[in-house]
Amino acid sequence: MTTAEQEVRAVARRLMEAFSTGDEDGYFDCFDPAATFLFHGVDPIGSRDAYRALVRAWKDKHGFRVVSSTSHDAEVSVFGDTAIFTHDVTTLQTWDGEETTLHERESIVFQRQPDGVWLAIHEHLSSDEPS
Repeated sequence: MTTAEQEVRAVARRLMEAFSTGDEDGYFDCFDPAATFLFHGVDPIGSRDAYRALVRAWKDKHGFRVVSSTSHDAEVSVFGDTAIFTHDVTTLQTWDGEETTLHERESIVFQRQPDGVWLAIHEHLSSDEPS
């Protein structure tokens, strides 16, 4: 495993830990301000701040909360200063007072910044629910 792959895996673990514990600042700190987001059932999101605002609206309107989230079968492919992290995600969440479990697949594109830090620049999440 290369150093770059280890670094990306460490950032991805930090991102997932923050997401699974509801650490909003820790989660969004893993993303570049210009990051984009593509999720099933949601219009494309064009920035980190726009996504943060959407999450806060979900919390206010629907009582959205992540109870837990786990990552499975993670892979990292590094291409110079860009890396693609893929994994399966199982998330238990609260929405409108009901707990539901989501099964999803996710790709996160990371880019090494000039200071050497890896930040996510794109996140794509799709449903992996049985048909």
